[in-house]
Amino acid sequence: MGKFATIDVALDEMLVNLAAIVLRLSKPEMTRTPEARRALTQSVHQYAVCAARSTDPRVHELKSRLEQTVKPGLRIVAIDGVKVS
Repeated sequence: MGKFATIDVALDEMLVNLAAIVLRLSKPEMTRTPEARRALTQSVHQYAVCAARSTDPRVHELKSRLEQTVKPGLRIVAIDGVKVS
C-alpha cells in the first residue's frame, strides 16, 4: 500500500467518525433552535463535499443518511377534512 492509499484510508476513517458525531448531533433534541438547525445543515453540506471524492461505500452511505436528517418533513394539508396535498 502506497503513501497515498494509506492517507486515503485514514481520511475515510476520519469521515466515518465525523459522520457518527454529526448523526448524534442531528437528533431533534439537539436541533431545536434555528441556529442549531443551520449549523447542522452546514455540517452536512461540508461533510458531503469532503465525502464526494471518497471511494469508501461507508462514507457514501453515511452521506446519504446525513442528508436525510436535513430534509424537511412532509405534511398532509387538508381543508375542511379534504386532503389538498
